[in-house]
Amino acid sequence: QVQLVESGGGLVQAGGSLRLSCAASGRFFSVNAMGWYRQAPGKQRELVAGISSGGTINYADSVKGRFTISRDNAKNTVYLQMVSLKPEDTAVYYCYGNVVTATIRLGEYRYWGQGTQVTVSS
Repeated sequence: QVQLVESGGGLVQAGGSLRLSCAASGRFFSVNAMGWYRQAPGKQRELVAGISSGGTINYADSVKGRFTISRDNAKNTVYLQMVSLKPEDTAVYYCYGNVVTATIRLGEYRYWGQGTQVTVSS
């Protein structure tokens, strides 16, 4: 009974900005690493950014300097601030969280958000 719910996608012009949010809810002990993947039509899913529970961050080269990942541990929420958006950023963005639960057996399990569409027009 863990859900990750995303929000913040939409349609923007090139050069614009969007902020994505992803909040985990349900029954769990903690959320460790969180982050974002994206998938464009006909393309493989690509890791965009990740952040550990302690705040260590990594980005895909294609978004460095333009995207910022952050998290609010008290809210079990991860954010992706996107600026200077380009048409090639168009994709469905999926958040993930490595969630510690004991519903069946204690362990860390990756849960996924439902996806949110980001479309950047030229």
